[in-house]
Amino acid sequence: MSTRSFLTAAAAAVVLCFGASVAQAAGPSAQKAPPAAPYKAVSSLVKLPDFIPGMGQLFVDPATLPAGPFLGYDHEGRLVNTTYMIPLSLMKPNMHLNDLKVPAGVKVDHVDIMYNAGHPGVAEPHIHIVLWNVPAAQESRVAK
Repeated sequence: MSTRSFLTAAAAAVVLCFGASVAQAAGPSAQKAPPAAPYKAVSSLVKLPDFIPGMGQLFVDPATLPAGPFLGYDHEGRLVNTTYMIPLSLMKPNMHLNDLKVPAGVKVDHVDIMYNAGHPGVAEPHIHIVLWNVPAAQESRVAK
């Protein structure tokens, strides 16, 4: 299966998963930064800035690396997205993405899936699956 075909299938799987109940990650305290332990600021774990334009201030439970979930917060400390970073090497044709977790009480508004060639913390090529809990027009809260 080509990467493009996989990404198309992955996008369909992610969209389909919202027809069912989405599993939960982290407690209600995750809606404001910083989330409770075991979450840590990504910038304290790897060489990345405290705030990443387009993603926000990221927190992750180190035990879940490299996939996450990574919780993304705007400049006011409000949760705006939950991101998964799935290495291409771990992807299989029959892989299911219908069990992605978001914090308790968070509703997913829309999903973005994009390729990334690698960065500190996830050096190998991977995809970012971003589960936005704000409308697309509010993504600008983490744009810069």
